Amino acid sequence: MATASIRLDESLVSQAKAVGSVESRSAAKQIEYWAKIGKAMAENPDLTYEFVQDALVAKAEEALGQTEEYKFG
Repeated sequence: MATASIRLDESLVSQAKAVGSVESRSAAKQIEYWAKIGKAMAENPDLTYEFVQDALVAKAEEALGQTEEYKFG
């Protein structure tokens, strides 16, 4: 993963620290998460936040092999 040094508003970083601590993420990872959600929302304005969040969780679960094949009937 590429690492870049960027300047961010102190208020954003403080909020990311607070929210990230609840989600067990660093401030940097929380901001990355928000960016990922924001990008997905911008690319899919017709979808709800909950749907986008669930889709990202499902994608992560699939990458970790935590999915099961659905058996119809």
